[in-house]
Amino acid sequence: MVSRVNPGLRREIAKLGTDELGNSEFNAEACFNCGTCTALCPLGYQILPRKLFHEVRLGLEDKIRASIPQIFSCLLCRMCEENCPQGVKITENMRILRHMINRQEFGLK
Repeated sequence: MVSRVNPGLRREIAKLGTDELGNSEFNAEACFNCGTCTALCPLGYQILPRKLFHEVRLGLEDKIRASIPQIFSCLLCRMCEENCPQGVKITENMRILRHMINRQEFGLK
């Protein structure tokens, strides 16, 4: 499967996660793929956060859409986030990705 690259995807997602002061809450760039999130996921999703964040950095929208069931199944329990050595806001990043999908796929605001 060939994936289409959206070079502006990171900016679009960062914009969705911008707070009232103009600071982006989406900090997936800090992920260095250590695997801590994968090891701690109570649902056993293999490499979901780090895979998604890598795909965002590359602008692979099609691959992110292929993970919609997992993105919306995430419990947002913060086990991965609490143990992330880089301090990636995994839960907030997942919420922002859900927001993007809701807007693009389902037309929700």
